[in-house]
Amino acid sequence: MEEEEASLSNDQLPEGKCNGEALKERDSGPTELDGQNGLPEGKKEFVAPAVGMEFESYDDAYNYYNCYAKEVGFRVRVKNSWFKRNSREKYGAVLCCSSQGFKRIKDVNRLRKETRTGCPAMIRMRVMDSKRWRVLEVTLEHNHLLGAKIYKSIKKMGSGTKRKLQSSSDAEVRTIKLYRALVIDAGVNGNPNSNAREVRNFSEHPNQLNLRKGDSQAIYNYLCRLQLTNPNFFYLMDLNDEGHLRNVFWVDSHCRASCGYFGDVIYIDNTCLSNRYETPLVALVGINHHGQTVLLGCGLLAGETSECYTWLFKAWLTCMSGQCPQTIITDRCKALQNAIAEVFPKSNHRFSLLHIMKKVPEKLGGLRNYDAIRKTFVKAVYETLKVIEFEAAWGFMVQRFGITDHEWLRSLYEDRDRWAPVYLKDIFFAGMSSSRPGENVSPFFEKYVHKQTPVKEFLDKYELALQKKHKEETLADIESRNSSPTLRTRCSFELQLSKLYTREIFKRFQFEVEEMYSCFSTTQLHVDGPIIIFLVKERVLGEGNRREIRDYEVLYNRTASEVRCICSCFNFCGYLCRHALCVLNFNGVEEIPSKYILSRWKKDYKRLYVPDQGFNNVDVVDRIQWFNQLYRSALQVVEEGAISLDHYKVALQAFEESLNRVHEVEEKQE
Repeated sequence: MEEEEASLSNDQLPEGKCNGEALKERDSGPTELDGQNGLPEGKKEFVAPAVGMEFESYDDAYNYYNCYAKEVGFRVRVKNSWFKRNSREKYGAVLCCSSQGFKRIKDVNRLRKETRTGCPAMIRMRVMDSKRWRVLEVTLEHNHLLGAKIYKSIKKMGSGTKRKLQSSSDAEVRTIKLYRALVIDAGVNGNPNSNAREVRNFSEHPNQLNLRKGDSQAIYNYLCRLQLTNPNFFYLMDLNDEGHLRNVFWVDSHCRASCGYFGDVIYIDNTCLSNRYETPLVALVGINHHGQTVLLGCGLLAGETSECYTWLFKAWLTCMSGQCPQTIITDRCKALQNAIAEVFPKSNHRFSLLHIMKKVPEKLGGLRNYDAIRKTFVKAVYETLKVIEFEAAWGFMVQRFGITDHEWLRSLYEDRDRWAPVYLKDIFFAGMSSSRPGENVSPFFEKYVHKQTPVKEFLDKYELALQKKHKEETLADIESRNSSPTLRTRCSFELQLSKLYTREIFKRFQFEVEEMYSCFSTTQLHVDGPIIIFLVKERVLGEGNRREIRDYEVLYNRTASEVRCICSCFNFCGYLCRHALCVLNFNGVEEIPSKYILSRWKKDYKRLYVPDQGFNNVDVVDRIQWFNQLYRSALQVVEEGAISLDHYKVALQAFEESLNRVHEVEEKQE
């Protein structure tokens, strides 16, 4: 053990480590102390140390405690340090108040004034397997006066040191802003004396979260608690240059596992942020193997800016180990579009058709002949199958009703390749496209968040929402495995997928099988070697419940076992449509080709598939990747083990045996 002095003298002052503010010189005016807690009145307040805080390095932890000490009004000393024998690498430390302990007897008679009072204030921390430093023990109470002298000493800081602090690089400041500890309570509009119920102003260029007094501390305490109780929990906090909370992102272990399974198609739900709810929530949502929405991560953002969204997406990408989604669906927002182009340049970014259709009454409701315009608009969007048909229908609409100069319609047409179904047929949506009238993906936090829901109340409801969703998924898993769906036809396709798909996805596919009987004609249009184009006629209900006949072209390649319908149901929904099934049946095919049976819909999908699994892909030095892969594998055993008591006993025994084998490896290395 070694004892070191760590006061805030000029030669030992840490450079640029107080969240971008460093240790800036205070105003020269007198400092008034709050008699209740000893803190200078009106000063910014750092969150006090708490068990569970984590830092990227020892220096980060040390500098945080120094900054906190400066705010409260005491000096820091390194009481103890622990080092590994061979490498001399530091793995543990105790930081304490400089008034800790007492003078040695031989020093008592020296002229230097006694400052030791046996103060108990301290933090004990240790480096964890993740290589991050975690606070394990905290004592906040001091047994002496705080405040005045420490600020006096900081005001005497040399000009050379000040220049060093101000010249810290942007990259370093950015790292500091991701400290998990430094949070300043913004109160309401940044004023701690504001009325908590006051209506807040939303800045056009926000630089901090609009929070009520105490919200920052509540957010931080909540995330710390989750990190201690939830393995593989991940969170980041972004602070502005004044130390105020700007953005927050977090994702729990179950959500991280869901990212590996269902992160191929995601929907960015920014309803709360764009509609200026009291809780500025942005949720990243996917679709699981039951067609249910699953949370893949969420955050609180200061505003709808490209910078805020970019920070959020980079944070999510970090916990995803750099794996980008195949398709991203959002509302029409330029800031979102810019952020996605920067962070996910290879992903297909498309606009939510559901959002656009919901805006039709608002944007077009004041027009003359609104009902006729709306019907024509809906028909152009949902009933056209080819690009030329859509563009002709759109042109007819704007010309007939004299709305060629309508600003919203004009901008919508310019973006048509990002939302109109006829342009999106080669992109996979996993059922989140809303390509048919009436299709809807419910918001993940529906019924849990409304416009006036405070942040603290949302944090309480967050876990309730997740528990409810997890329960729904578990029940659906059990139902899919333990029961067989009722068959409604004699079609071999129905029997085939009834054994493979979860109940909900099978019900959707089963509807397509039943609707094969509304297709009354399958004829060849064109033959080009092994490729044949068929025309399938279908009776459908049109306007006013009148029966209409529509034609669908289906490409079939017997050699490649490929079938593609012009309606592109497979890419939009994830299973073959009635028209493609008719062509397969017409050609004597009795089983759906394997390429059209997606693993993500199978009832045993999570049992058979472990994302990123395999020794060939393991980074030999990336411990975070090791942890993530081990956790996902273990989670499969946990989910299977919870099915019954027998499953539980086998799973528990397997864990015990695995742990013993791991211990054997450790003993051999010693």
